[in-house]
Amino acid sequence: MTVLTVNAGRPVAAPYTDSPGGMTGIDKRPAEGLIRVSDPGPKGEGGSGLAGDAVCDLRHHGGSHQAVYAFAREDLDAWERELGRPLANGTFGENLTTHGLDVSGALIGERWRIGAELVLEVTSGRIPCRTFAGHLEEARWVKRFTQAAGPGAYFRVITPGSIRAGDPVEIVHRPEHEVTVEMQFRAVTTQRELLPLLLAAGEALHPEALRRARAHAEKSAAS
Repeated sequence: MTVLTVNAGRPVAAPYTDSPGGMTGIDKRPAEGLIRVSDPGPKGEGGSGLAGDAVCDLRHHGGSHQAVYAFAREDLDAWERELGRPLANGTFGENLTTHGLDVSGALIGERWRIGAELVLEVTSGRIPCRTFAGHLEEARWVKRFTQAAGPGAYFRVITPGSIRAGDPVEIVHRPEHEVTVEMQFRAVTTQRELLPLLLAAGEALHPEALRRARAHAEKSAAS
């Protein structure tokens, strides 16, 4: 289990984004050398957890609970076959392109140690947006990505550290519940009936998803 590449993006103007200033950092490219990863701070104030990585729309991206985004090379390979085109590491806007890990099958609250110091904790799956669709230039992309339900995972930073391409990944903690990233993604997109099940993940769950799960459970109990 390894990190194939650590990817960072620079802000560029794009006609397909509605972010303030019309800028996006979604087109991420493999970075060389050691990259520092730390907690970027609250959503709306902090961007990426990776030093040198641009997050241009702080309304929806970045912050402590979306500090790092990982996507499996194996899933990129599957999309290459589906789309009939090459997809370089970082094309999906991921900070970490991994090998040997079922990223969307990771448990909410699962912790990964990468390299000697960095420890990350899984919080949620990635929700596709207009900017992602415009970047890929694929018809019906948001719907297709949602139906596939292999969103990759967002992480919060538990212990900061520096990482580089080729670093090993070790799963150092797996919670006892069964709430995976894929389940969380389905619950907040196409299968709302799964929302109450997310409560088993507790405070490890991304706060927005946790609020939705609690609201759904309260509404169901009241009806």
